[in-house]
Amino acid sequence: MTQPASQPSAAARAHVAFLLLDRFTLIAFSAAIEPLRLANRVAGRTLYTWQLVSEHGGSVKCSNGTEIAGTTKMDDLRPDALIVVCGGVDVQRATSAGVLSWLRKRARHGNRIGGICTAAWALAKAGLLDGKRATIHWENFNAMAEEFTEVDLARTVFVVDGPRITAAGGIASLDMILALIASGHGSDLANSVADQLVYSAIRTNRDTQRLSIPARIGVRHPKLARMIEIMESHIEDPISPSDLAEAVDMSTRQLERLFRRYLNRSPKRYYMELRLERARNLLMQTDMSVINVALAAGFTSPSHFSKCYRAHYDTTPYRERGAHGED
Repeated sequence: MTQPASQPSAAARAHVAFLLLDRFTLIAFSAAIEPLRLANRVAGRTLYTWQLVSEHGGSVKCSNGTEIAGTTKMDDLRPDALIVVCGGVDVQRATSAGVLSWLRKRARHGNRIGGICTAAWALAKAGLLDGKRATIHWENFNAMAEEFTEVDLARTVFVVDGPRITAAGGIASLDMILALIASGHGSDLANSVADQLVYSAIRTNRDTQRLSIPARIGVRHPKLARMIEIMESHIEDPISPSDLAEAVDMSTRQLERLFRRYLNRSPKRYYMELRLERARNLLMQTDMSVINVALAAGFTSPSHFSKCYRAHYDTTPYRERGAHGED
């Protein structure tokens, strides 16, 4: 395939080292490595090289059970590499003390370091995101915000802040790598790579991760969407139905009818489900005490929290935490 006419003249080859953590997410990794291969193919020359590394070398299993063989040890990394840490399920357990020490060492050496999917947690734990802007998969966002208050978290698909690069899960790493290709070799090449991937809507670092509320709930009602937005932003400090109704210029009776009609539940029930979902994510993704999880989900009484949690998930918060720890 011929090189795009506006492709810049030869630039130095960039080397990318993908550090695969245990149970990493395969789609996020694939979406990061494939654009590099295609960039070389489209350009007609080697612009990027890469290697797969792991803490001890050998095989690493991703979250769907597939094993990636032939990784090299972290210490065999090329010194000039852009390091991309690939996270996934239970990143806390997958990030060992050895990995954290190695990341700090590479940061002191001057390596540019990125994290995709949940790997921003590993970078934050190593202290590499202190005072920096970053992102993480939306499901892990609140847990990370609770644990790392010094990180300026954004809900965008990817963030580039100096030598630190982070991307949310799924195909957000594709958008991140396309941006890096555009930065190094021009937007024409990045667009050609996107065409090869049949990817017609390249997102920028200003695009948010999740669908709009109307798209998520399948209902296009502006006042309903606004109320859900208010609920989602007031999990720790729930607001009353009357205040919620007033915020959208409705009566509480109209509010009730609206939720019943479109979501088949009361506003109170919907709000409770949002809060319990937040609590479950915190239980499974952080080491916060159950009491602190309850407070973060807007429950002032631990016993009430436990009762509501059991009614919704058919288990207690303590058992949920214990079961997750045994996975």
